[in-house]
Amino acid sequence: MSVVEYNPHHDKPVFSFEILPPLKGNSVFKVFRIIDKLKDFNPSYINITSHHSEYVLREQPDGSLRRISTRKRPGTVAIAAAIQNRYGIAAVPHIICKGFSKEETEYALLDLNFLGISNLLLLRGDCKSLETMQQNPELYHEHAVDLQEQVNLFNQGFSLDGTRLEGIDTPFSYGMACYPEKHEEAPNFDSDLYWAKKKVEGGASYLVTQMFFDNQKYFRFVERCREAGITVPIIPGIKPIVFKNQINVLPRVFRSDIPEEFAAEIRKCRNDEEVCQAGVEWAVAQCRELMEYGVDGLHFYTFMATDSVRKVAEAIY
Repeated sequence: MSVVEYNPHHDKPVFSFEILPPLKGNSVFKVFRIIDKLKDFNPSYINITSHHSEYVLREQPDGSLRRISTRKRPGTVAIAAAIQNRYGIAAVPHIICKGFSKEETEYALLDLNFLGISNLLLLRGDCKSLETMQQNPELYHEHAVDLQEQVNLFNQGFSLDGTRLEGIDTPFSYGMACYPEKHEEAPNFDSDLYWAKKKVEGGASYLVTQMFFDNQKYFRFVERCREAGITVPIIPGIKPIVFKNQINVLPRVFRSDIPEEFAAEIRKCRNDEEVCQAGVEWAVAQCRELMEYGVDGLHFYTFMATDSVRKVAEAIY
């Protein structure tokens, strides 16, 4: 069963949220504290992001600089298992193809299968900081739909080299990403819609959107998807704004427009406390309108916004 089909709220949309693994060297209890603040709202699932290694310059004792490969947020698979074991809530680890070889992906799928984790979110992942060698198509998947093919093959009980895998009793169910305001690299909206449909035809049981702040763009996107024959749930991604500079940072990083009505309210704020309140009020209004529209779920991005997400959930659940 897809995670979006399990709904303890019955008459309200599925509640879910996304967390980041702690920075390398930090305790997993930072993750648990986030979940403890939100578990009262009966989340159907919790997403755990995944992060590839990248090269950084580190100063040496003699003053020289050395390029070192480091992974700032390791532990996605382990944290997914810890969450599912500790809370009994379905964990949905992100599986990304950029920065992870096909072989590394196969081992991650094996580990997740052994651990009884059967839900995934398949993504391409950011490739801007990757080395050229990490983008070799013989070793690494180019697109999320290529990664999807590998997961489908695994679900059928076959490894990358075609040998038979034993004990794959529970195939993975997975969702994939979509973009109401168009992926930044897509040449046009129709092309983006084409790939969204390919993901669903390939086996994605639901789509979850990039964060957005204008519901009308989501409504138009869903209508276009339905016209194209995409019938799976399209879960809206919600991000409460908590800092004033986010009205400039979020559009630049995530290509998500902020309506002028909302941006004007943020500009009036004298401090981050007022920004948080305005962000909560906007997110609550967003969610209530989405609920009236009949969405299957509401998915919250909690990074630096856990307290705000809790206030939104208190208002609508």
